[in-house]
Amino acid sequence: MGKKKSKLQVEAEGEAEQHQKQQEESPLKSTTELINGDIDSSEAKRKKKKRKKEQQKSKTIPTVSIAIPSTIIGNAQSHELATRLAGQIARAATIYRIHEVVVFDNNGSSMDDPTTVGTAEGDKSNAAFFIRILRYLETPQYLRKTLFSRHSCLRFVGLLPPLDAPHHLRKHEWASYREGVTLEEKAPNSVGTMVDVGLDENVVIDKVLGPGIRVTVAMGTDRNLSTGTLHQVVQSTTPREEEGMYWGYKVRYAPNLSSVIDNCSFEGGYDYVIGTSEHGKVVKSSELCIPAFRHLLITFGGLAGLEECIDKDTKLKGKDAKEVFHSYLNLCPHQGSRTIRSEEAVFIALQYFQEPIDRSLQIG
Repeated sequence: MGKKKSKLQVEAEGEAEQHQKQQEESPLKSTTELINGDIDSSEAKRKKKKRKKEQQKSKTIPTVSIAIPSTIIGNAQSHELATRLAGQIARAATIYRIHEVVVFDNNGSSMDDPTTVGTAEGDKSNAAFFIRILRYLETPQYLRKTLFSRHSCLRFVGLLPPLDAPHHLRKHEWASYREGVTLEEKAPNSVGTMVDVGLDENVVIDKVLGPGIRVTVAMGTDRNLSTGTLHQVVQSTTPREEEGMYWGYKVRYAPNLSSVIDNCSFEGGYDYVIGTSEHGKVVKSSELCIPAFRHLLITFGGLAGLEECIDKDTKLKGKDAKEVFHSYLNLCPHQGSRTIRSEEAVFIALQYFQEPIDRSLQIG
């Protein structure tokens, strides 16, 4: 006969048997316990990394872009009327806080270099004219003389109403940020660069840059500029991201409609693209549902509409408009005039989209 087990031995063996059973049923938990929480630590790091990525994503403020064909300039009856037309588009973009205006040709070509259109003195194409006027008007008034040389395209801009955007500050106004242009003048302490920010005194920034470069400068709270304090250069998107301030629009050129969509200047591209046309679907503004977006694009056609732009684009030719856009809408179904001019269409559309965009941003 074997020796009778004590009560303590019986309990110990029972606990060991139960522990073994738990290991067999939950091998992952067992492994976790054996390596002293290393897996838990790894899981925590993964979750932390995911949370950080989500926070960074949430910091990305959604943008709204509009795309307009350059042919609308060619339809203007005079140089002065073309200037006024471009000025109306610039006003609409500013009033409705548009972040990007894309000017595209609808000749189907993709040979033009978008970095040079609108910059050469001899370039007087419709797109170049349109882009130059848009960029000139978006630039704060105190920087225009330095950043824009005399050009025939600009001879009627004095007739246009100012955009009066938040970054178009007066001399007596103080703000957290100001747009400036770097100067040839050397900084007093030989460190940094002198910048004209439209005040009585220039400021010194914390970077060494060549002259004639437009920069966004964080002004801080010290209004005494004679102290020689170094000011920080920030991204042009910082005023919007940090304080929710509208800080003007960027202008981009695209040789055709497909490149408007494909060559998006924002990371990740446009995640929702809308086409506007009298042949589009009729939906009330109060009933339109735009999904949560990061970068929204609203596209306008020329005299013959977006259908012509699609037909002339070799990459899109043969496609139906519904295949090109996520939504294809008629924003003014009961128009009294047989035609709606492009500059009118932009104002109508941007007002129409105000509520749907606000609802979408609340969802996001």
